[in-house]
Amino acid sequence: MKNGANRLLNDMNADIGTGAEKTLHSMEELYEWLIQRKERLKVSLAQISLEECDPWYYDSREGSIRNPEGDFFQIYGIRQYERGKLKYEQPIIEQNEIGFLGILCCKIEGVWHYLMQAKIEPGNVNVVQLSPTLQATKSNFTRRHGGAAPLFLEYFVSMRPEDIIVDQIQSEQSSRFLKKRNRNVILTIPEPLKEPESHRWMTLAQIKEMMRHNNLVNMDTRTVLSCIPYVLLGKEGDVPFRNRPYFYRTAWNLDRSTIVRIYHLINDYKMFSENVVKRIPLYALSDWSMKKMEFSCELPYPFKIIFCDISIEGREVTRWKQPLFAANGSATFGLFCCDDNGIMKFLVKVRPEPGCFDSMEIGPTVQREPFVGEGKDPVEMLFFERLEKKKDVIVDTILSEEGGRFYQEENRNVILYIEKKELGEMPPGYVWSDYGTLNILTQVNNCLNIQLRNLLSLLEI
Repeated sequence: MKNGANRLLNDMNADIGTGAEKTLHSMEELYEWLIQRKERLKVSLAQISLEECDPWYYDSREGSIRNPEGDFFQIYGIRQYERGKLKYEQPIIEQNEIGFLGILCCKIEGVWHYLMQAKIEPGNVNVVQLSPTLQATKSNFTRRHGGAAPLFLEYFVSMRPEDIIVDQIQSEQSSRFLKKRNRNVILTIPEPLKEPESHRWMTLAQIKEMMRHNNLVNMDTRTVLSCIPYVLLGKEGDVPFRNRPYFYRTAWNLDRSTIVRIYHLINDYKMFSENVVKRIPLYALSDWSMKKMEFSCELPYPFKIIFCDISIEGREVTRWKQPLFAANGSATFGLFCCDDNGIMKFLVKVRPEPGCFDSMEIGPTVQREPFVGEGKDPVEMLFFERLEKKKDVIVDTILSEEGGRFYQEENRNVILYIEKKELGEMPPGYVWSDYGTLNILTQVNNCLNIQLRNLLSLLEI
C-alpha cells in the first residue's frame, strides 16, 4: 500500500475512544438494550394477496395501488425515455408528504449525546435497528392512522432556530420513490430528557461503532448524521476526526473549484438532458403482472411488490396491512478515495434517477443495483475488480434500507483506496471532491443522493 492508504487505514482502524470519553451508557449496556428490545417485542408479518390487503386495492381509474383516502402513499407505474426512446419502466412509490427524521442532542458531563431509538419496522432485516429520536411520516404525526402521537414530536413541530444544528429536506431512494423527501433535523436541548424504554442517550462515537455491524443502524439515522455541518460549526466541540490527524486535516479543506465543477455537471445535466419520465397505470407496465400474491417483473429486476399483514407491539398502531417493495438480491454502493497532496478526496458522479425531485443528484462512484449489467464504464469495472481482490478496502459493511416501505432490502457499502493516477482520464460525470466540500453540499436540499450521504456517514470520527 502507498502512504495515503496507510494513513487512511491507520485512522479508520484506530480505537474510536468510547472508553476515553464520558458516556452515559457503556457499549455493552447499549448492545444488551437492543437485544432485549428485540426479544421483548412480538413481531408478525405474513404475506397475503392484494385482495386480502384491505383497505389497499388497485384503483383502475387512477391506475394505482392505494387506500380509499389516498393518503400515506400510492404505487404507480412510470416509463423513462431518453432522447425519445424507452429506457425502462417500473413501479414507483408516490408519497406526497415530507416526514420528520429528527434527533435530539445535548451535553451530558461535557460530552455531546444523541437520543436514539430502538425502532421496529416491518421490513427490517433484523427486526430492531437504531433509529432517530423521531421517525415519522406526516400521516403518522398528524395521526391519520388513528394511533397515538410519536414520542418527542413536540420538540420538532415547535423547534426554535437557535436550537437547530441541522434542518435540511433531503431525498430518499429515487429508484423507488417519486420525488420523496424527508426533513432531516438535529436539535439541541439544554438538559437530557428521561429515557423511555424505547430510547437511549449515546455519543456520536458509540453510534459510529454500531455502524460497523451489519444492519444495526438504520438508513434514517445515517442520513441525518451525514448532514451535521462540521465545516460551519467550527473546530470546537463535537467535530469530526479530532483524534485522526489525517482525517482531521482533510475535513476542513474546502475547495471552491470543486463546488464549481460539481454544479457545472449538475446544471449541464438539468439544462441539456433529454430524459423524460411519464407516469402510467401500474397494470399498463408491459413486463409486470400480478401472480402468486405479488406484483413482479417477468425479467430479473431489483425488486417486486408484496402485500403484508403486520403486527408489531410498541408502535402507535399495532396491526395493519400494507404493500412493501421486496428486494431481489442486494445492491453495491461504493466510493473510490485517494490521497491528493495530503487531502483525502472521494470520487463522486452525477446520478440521474427516475424519481429524483429535480432529475438528478450527486451520487457515489458506484451505484449498482442487482441484475444490472456491468456496462463498459472503466471506473466501475476497476472498482469491482479491486473489490473482488479485497484490495485497499477502507469500509465494507452491509446496511439496510428503510424498513417502512422496503422488505429486507440490504446493500453493500464500500469505500476503497486508489492512487489517483491509476484512473487517468475518466468518463464524463465524475469529480474528485474533498470531504469539506461534500459536507457543505449536505446543507443544500436535494444535492447529494441518499446512497452518497449514507456512505459518508460511515466515516469514523
